[in-house]
Amino acid sequence: MISCRFLLQRPLFFVNSPPVKAALGNRSFAQGVKMASPLDKVEDADIDVGRFKYILINVHHSPEGGPEVSKHIVRGYSSAGFHADVYDKVAPAIEKLGLDCECLGGGRILHDAEKKTIEVFGYSQGYGRADHSLSVEILKKKYPDYEKITFSNEGY
Repeated sequence: MISCRFLLQRPLFFVNSPPVKAALGNRSFAQGVKMASPLDKVEDADIDVGRFKYILINVHHSPEGGPEVSKHIVRGYSSAGFHADVYDKVAPAIEKLGLDCECLGGGRILHDAEKKTIEVFGYSQGYGRADHSLSVEILKKKYPDYEKITFSNEGY
């Protein structure tokens, strides 16, 4: 009989075999295939067009027996009178996915889709100033074809 220890030490497949190489494509085995995370279900940025309040949110998840994983997201809606209104709209949907979230701060966004520009500025009286540089990096990934995405810590 083969012991469990022996089975755990033996590879179940050969990394250099043609089927494995074909499945991995140009990636090495160390890069492997990314495991699906509940965070993947949350879009990085969701903003309206025009001038509106926005917030930067940290979404995190602690899988059972694993380390906490997190990501930052940007949300902003012209229908929100207060920064808390944005959070109140977003948080229940995130929590429904089994994730936790917290607002890291806010500000304002001026989004001109015709000119392909986004300006991030200001602060939230309730949540404080978001890290606008981080928000801009997230928006640049969402809108890679935009002419200008900038921030300023000035204004309200």
